[in-house]
Amino acid sequence: MPAITRRRSHSQEWYERAQKYLIEGVNSPSRGSAVYAPGPIVLERGQGSQVWDLDGNQYTDFMMSFGALIHGHAHPAIVETVYQAMAEGSHFAAATPAELEAAERFCRMVPSAEAVRFTNSGTEATMLALRLARGFTGRNKLLKFEGHYHGWYDPYLLNAHGHPPQQLGPPENPARMPDSLGIPASTFAEVVVAPWNDVSELERVMQKRGDELAAVITEPIMANMGCIPPREGYLQRLQELAQKHGALLILDEVVTGFRYAPGGMQQLWGLKPDLSTFGKAMGAGFPVGAVTGRRKILEQMRWSEDMVLHYGTFNGHRLTMKVIAANLDLLADQGNAALRKIRNLGDMAISGLRDAFARHKIKSVVQGFGPMFQIYFTGREAIHDYRDYCAHVDAARYSRFVHLLLGEGIYMTPSNGLHWIISTAHSEADIQALVRAADKVCARLT
Repeated sequence: MPAITRRRSHSQEWYERAQKYLIEGVNSPSRGSAVYAPGPIVLERGQGSQVWDLDGNQYTDFMMSFGALIHGHAHPAIVETVYQAMAEGSHFAAATPAELEAAERFCRMVPSAEAVRFTNSGTEATMLALRLARGFTGRNKLLKFEGHYHGWYDPYLLNAHGHPPQQLGPPENPARMPDSLGIPASTFAEVVVAPWNDVSELERVMQKRGDELAAVITEPIMANMGCIPPREGYLQRLQELAQKHGALLILDEVVTGFRYAPGGMQQLWGLKPDLSTFGKAMGAGFPVGAVTGRRKILEQMRWSEDMVLHYGTFNGHRLTMKVIAANLDLLADQGNAALRKIRNLGDMAISGLRDAFARHKIKSVVQGFGPMFQIYFTGREAIHDYRDYCAHVDAARYSRFVHLLLGEGIYMTPSNGLHWIISTAHSEADIQALVRAADKVCARLT
């Protein structure tokens, strides 16, 4: 088990220097003082499930780069792949065999993949998916659900962050709350916002607006409010209604893809989306995204006078394509043993954490299953949607809990809106270390 971490002076010094050149001293607010108090722990290196900061403190990492590091840090096969690709030339912005190697493996694994287009991030993937949907249907409107985050593209930045419940408005007419300045109000004229995980409300919205929609976009598991699974039958009904009204179903698997099953949640739950987006775990730590689905829809990118344009110097980046191929081979090895392992370890962590909270009589829910879960301090039996999260989750207490865990050698983000990640590098010993640390910290919470 990592030693108790107390020294933070070098991290603090670096953070103070960084603020002279970087806004908030970081390149994303999720890494800075908006989440970490008084400032971020600055990580210097990682190996397997372990990371070390500038002060030499060791942690077991349960954030895993927000889920991108499916095989943990510095997996030997990934390192060797990168070394060889760099030695031969990392990128040509030209056609390469590496693109086909990655695409073949991707399409074999993802059930809905008749073809694939690689992008440079999950945000770029969801941007392209919406453009494809609009081009294919000739419609402009989008149905987007409360609490879902699909990247920082303008039309998606409505109601993606938590707010006091009195600000949310009624479910049948949610208050429209932009997540950023700098977006013209006219952008949101094409966006319909609705609660998620409520079949009756979904049916009402689709009856009223379904024939206007180019697309309905959803995460299979709401991952921007922690980890909120859908109610039984909800996604299947959503798929039926989208098809009935001629709207394309975009399944955003940027978070869930290549984590629960080789082909994502669509394989696990038997969904048939028109388009899907992937990222994070697909790249094993390298920046990448992908759009896949029906060939007829993706064929709109074929060069012509009436095409859906998608350019990018770094699309199909040779080094990244090599990494994707190696990563997917690792996941497919031994009959998907890697995915079975992370699911079993995740369930072990969930069970152990539930027991720890019960021993200390702390009202909480450990929600999710397998390799992705979240802890909510709440008196509720479950958190089912965005409105439950806003009204009933004590996010401040969660932040304090994780800050205490950081001192016990467990690395995790204090943001309750994210989630715990299990990688193939984790072991039963790592899970036991987490549960022991949580048990110790619970005594201080009470």
